[in-house]
Amino acid sequence: MTLAAYACDPARSRGRRYPEAVAPTRTEYQRDRDRIVHSTAFRRLVYKTQVFLNHEGDLFRTRLTHSLEVAQLGRSMARSLGLNEDLVEAIALAHDLGHTPFGHAGQDALDECMAAHGGFEHNLQSLRVVDQLEERYPAFDGLNLTFETREGVLKHCSRKNAELLEAAEPGGVAQRFLLRTQPSLEAQLCNLADEIAYNAHDIDDGVRSGLITLEQLEAVPLFDDFRRQTLQDHPQLGSAAQGRRLLYETIRRMLSAQVYDVIEATQQALCAAAPMSADAVRQLPALLRFSDEMRSRSAALKKFLFQNLYRHPQVVHTTGQARQAIRELFEAYRESPEEMQAGFVARALAVHGKADEEHAVLRVVADYIAGMTDRFAWREHERLTGQRLLA
Repeated sequence: MTLAAYACDPARSRGRRYPEAVAPTRTEYQRDRDRIVHSTAFRRLVYKTQVFLNHEGDLFRTRLTHSLEVAQLGRSMARSLGLNEDLVEAIALAHDLGHTPFGHAGQDALDECMAAHGGFEHNLQSLRVVDQLEERYPAFDGLNLTFETREGVLKHCSRKNAELLEAAEPGGVAQRFLLRTQPSLEAQLCNLADEIAYNAHDIDDGVRSGLITLEQLEAVPLFDDFRRQTLQDHPQLGSAAQGRRLLYETIRRMLSAQVYDVIEATQQALCAAAPMSADAVRQLPALLRFSDEMRSRSAALKKFLFQNLYRHPQVVHTTGQARQAIRELFEAYRESPEEMQAGFVARALAVHGKADEEHAVLRVVADYIAGMTDRFAWREHERLTGQRLLA
């Protein structure tokens, strides 16, 4: 398809940190996507979960299925807006590579453990994965992705970490957090696709788990309007036996409405701002958006999920165990770094005698824990502590 003037053109990419010859059959962003799909960190996402932990059921979303859903939604919207679908897909597939095991509970626990040593941000960790931690190529660490993909991966960043990144890579992917400019439209689109995807699949997983019900969701206008429409068009779905079909069709309609809303609201913003290049986009306020009404309705849905699902006693209990496991793993590796796998032990030993030795060793520990799948983290915790928290 023909790209809009404001889209990222792979022929005009800011390039890679380590120059490479152009691929004969793929664009730069297609090449990024392929490297991400073949990475070790991407494969691990299949055993990293969102709200429900890996042992709780085979049909709940994982970080991998979530990333695929974000990529699908992102590509659909990108096509209508004239944006670069390959770049959107690459960002979507890489955006969660730095997530810890046990979802946000694991991230929060690891951030607490690293509080005195720079903390832990999962977006920054995703960038760290693609820039440093993947070990696949003889000439460089990481995947050596393009600037535009890396820019999209770094969705959020504290000012302190942005300053550190800017010092190491002047004018690089962290500069926008210091100048308060925007990323590409493709990156902005992935942020919204991420939000749309997790709201929808958390409804699905929440109902499947039994922690929230269709009756409770009637209090959420964004959901209930489409539930009513579905029942009007398909009255047979009102029986208890058809509850699953009713849920799926309601979510499908809700997703479609949000996608169409983003396309329309963004087209209006683009017409008003009239950016003539991808760099012009970066100097403007965020242009990828919901309409005001959809933003309000989406916020109400998120509030419902926070109160009724993420803070459900069963979820809180399980995530409490997850936090404990992360804290105790961190302390175990702090005391005995040799308990990590050989490659991480070697990285820890390599900083021996340096002025910031403790900080560097603990960052290796954080990298090791962040890369774990849920089930490997549980096994390691049991091996090192003798406790079986999920028994």
